[in-house]
Amino acid sequence: MATVTATEKYAANPATLPEGTLVELFFQPIDRFNRPDAQRHRSAAGWQTISHAQLLDDVRAIAAAFEARGIKSGDRVGLLSENRPEWAHTDYALLCLGALVVPLYGTLPPNQIAFILKDAGVRAVVVSNPDQLAKILEIAGELPQLEFMVVFDAPAQLPPRVHAWKALLTQGRSKRPDEQSFRQRALRAKPDDLATIIYTSGTTAEPKGVMLTHNNIFSNVLAQAWLTAQGGSDNVALSFLPLSHIFQRMVDYCVYYNGVPIAYVASIDEVAQALREVEPTLVVAVPRVYEKLYARIMSATGVKRRLVLWARRIALAWADYKLNGRAPPGSLRFQHAIADKLVFTKIRASLGGHLRFFVSGGAPLNPTLANFFYGAGVLILEGYGLTETSPVTNVNRPDAVRMGTVGKPVAGTEIKIAEDGEVLVRGPQVMKGYYNNVPATQEAIDAEGWFHTGDIGDIDADGYLRITDRKKELIVTAGGKKIVPQPIQNLAKQSRFVADALIIGDKRPFPIMMVVPNFSTLESWAAEEGIRWSNRSELVQNPKIAAKIEGEVKQRLRDLARYELPKKFLILDREFDMEKGEITPKLSIKRRVVEQNFSQGIEGLYEGASADPGDR
Repeated sequence: MATVTATEKYAANPATLPEGTLVELFFQPIDRFNRPDAQRHRSAAGWQTISHAQLLDDVRAIAAAFEARGIKSGDRVGLLSENRPEWAHTDYALLCLGALVVPLYGTLPPNQIAFILKDAGVRAVVVSNPDQLAKILEIAGELPQLEFMVVFDAPAQLPPRVHAWKALLTQGRSKRPDEQSFRQRALRAKPDDLATIIYTSGTTAEPKGVMLTHNNIFSNVLAQAWLTAQGGSDNVALSFLPLSHIFQRMVDYCVYYNGVPIAYVASIDEVAQALREVEPTLVVAVPRVYEKLYARIMSATGVKRRLVLWARRIALAWADYKLNGRAPPGSLRFQHAIADKLVFTKIRASLGGHLRFFVSGGAPLNPTLANFFYGAGVLILEGYGLTETSPVTNVNRPDAVRMGTVGKPVAGTEIKIAEDGEVLVRGPQVMKGYYNNVPATQEAIDAEGWFHTGDIGDIDADGYLRITDRKKELIVTAGGKKIVPQPIQNLAKQSRFVADALIIGDKRPFPIMMVVPNFSTLESWAAEEGIRWSNRSELVQNPKIAAKIEGEVKQRLRDLARYELPKKFLILDREFDMEKGEITPKLSIKRRVVEQNFSQGIEGLYEGASADPGDR
């Protein structure tokens, strides 16, 4: 496949990474660091610590218990749990046995869990609590290969074939081999052995099982050594993105490998408190987390709101100077110092006060949002990757930041752009293939080893990659105009009144925009305006509300080409819902499902409509 010539100069990253396994990764920190606080978790009594020695002891016991129940090398075991130490202990134990973890998002409904477990042919499932156990019991009859289940927080009465975690540990301790024998056997793992099967979220099709080898992930861990290069013994990482997704899982492997304690947070609702209590130096998150943080800051009212808006202007001006290598003028330095004392220090304090940087992945990050936080003294480093690439292919680093891009290729990675604009990747992190799906594997990885990401992007003169949109989400109107929705949606979300936005218009006469309001901001504004409503449906149908939302969005889209501008707006009375299938567990919008669920409103906007001649 032909490529853009300019990309070749910056595509190859020739750094050679040694091969290795996740089993080596597990044992080495125990020997090198032997920390008393390798892991942290919150209990009713406060934050508790787990030492490397205790971690090794638990992993040996868990591995022995699973082996006693017949789990062997190559077997698949499902893991359905929120982030907690037991997730990592189970993972490491199964890696040491040579078994494959099949992670499952805790938010998945039973029917989607059944598809994955059936496709993977799991023999056992580990779950976190009775609610998750109920999901498995509901579908157990559809899973002939499922032999037993284990639950971390076990109910008083256990159904048949269900084992309590604590009992499993006790039994395992009585059966485990000595430590030397355990290590020798575990270290037989080879770099090319499969380590895990991770099912994609399936925004456009059925989930596919991504087969990742030990070295796929191990090479990515080595390529991210910069994450912990500074901070020394004071480093602490917060783990709250689902470990069922490779992003947080790989980062946790990385920081663990480099001796950094990991503090687990089970629920997104607990993150704000954990930031203040743990005072982490490193946090990874998806854009929606930063968007919600930004929206909270911007939701201030009265005098405080005027102060925040002034500080926002100062932060953006500061970022514009600094990120373009220019020294801010004296007047701006003076204003920035005042804004820092009155506003920015409070933002940083709410994040624990010791954060070196955030890393953002999973979806495009709004550049304006990133610039605001940079100006406020909070560095967000945007990266890029997919489950199929273990996951990181590109990332900005503290010493090489270019806002609006996802950075340069990581060590050992090649990037190039196909003629149609698709981003292609080649490197040691590229998956072995899709489980039980040879045709999909052959479609994704070509004969030269290039993985076709499905994303559209470009590479600038300095080698920074910019992702512009998903190839399959490119909108082509009935008039043949091509619209890239992601940047337009990001512009709309710059308004504090907009929580989410989605452009619709493929094969239609013109684009429309679906808008999910930021209801806390909108309701406060409506109350100030004397608007009365009894429910959100009534609120969004109010002509004054519709005018406000449309005006906010149009102001931010004023520089778009005429054919890119949404001609009509559908203002929703609720957020996109995971249980309704509208967003994936990693918070990506399922465009087709959303269009189907809101088809009546969408069709109403297009009824009797024709294209504007000026858009053709």
